[in-house]
Amino acid sequence: MNTEKNRLGQNVGRPMPDWAGCSVPPRATMEGVLCRLVPLDPTTHAESLYLANSLDTDGRMWTYLPYGPFVDLAAYRQMLDKAAVSSDTLFFTIIDKATMRALGLAAYLRIDPGMGSIEVGHLSFSPLLQRRPVATEAMFLMMRTAFELGYRRYEWKCNALNEPSRRAAVRLGFQFEGIFRQAAVYKQRNRDTAWYSIIDSEWPALSAAFGAWLAPDNFDSSGVQRTSLSDLTAALVAHNNYTQQKAGD
Repeated sequence: MNTEKNRLGQNVGRPMPDWAGCSVPPRATMEGVLCRLVPLDPTTHAESLYLANSLDTDGRMWTYLPYGPFVDLAAYRQMLDKAAVSSDTLFFTIIDKATMRALGLAAYLRIDPGMGSIEVGHLSFSPLLQRRPVATEAMFLMMRTAFELGYRRYEWKCNALNEPSRRAAVRLGFQFEGIFRQAAVYKQRNRDTAWYSIIDSEWPALSAAFGAWLAPDNFDSSGVQRTSLSDLTAALVAHNNYTQQKAGD
């Protein structure tokens, strides 16, 4: 836990005399091998996103989001127009470089440069993006950008009932922190929120795990992974849990 004693004998956090905060992520392209994240542009992206989302015929991808499903393109475009100009939530469109189609959205939110904390959220992945390496690379690019900007804490929060999102957080190397009960009301329903995080000291090892998983030789000729990302990240999360437990003893 990296504590020290003050002059009164009380446990206090480690000193950070050189901490000066970090900057807000720019509205700039994040370039990967499989995908490109670009600032949301409704004029350019709305139709492609709507068509990709329309493959989710039962509306499953919208269950835990505060908006959607949308009755038509005009209604979806209205939401995107508001999202694109938001000053406290930065939306990015995920472009599949194999097809150059816009297939999903992700955003930075709850951005606190002074404290060095930032959250990833508003994840709306169309069926063409779900469970594909391009989606994993998109999450890696957003993590990498945040930590390169100097953020100390990278958060993932989701409805505690959203099992796919909770499994995704663990797979991506986030550490579970607990449940905030009755944290919000969305679509006229209660939401308990599950909190996960990655901190800067964990990032170098986690970045290496992403690099190993995304490497071309980790996939056979049919695109099937040889080593799962969960296998690579589980050991890191277990080690971090053990280290923190020992520090608290």
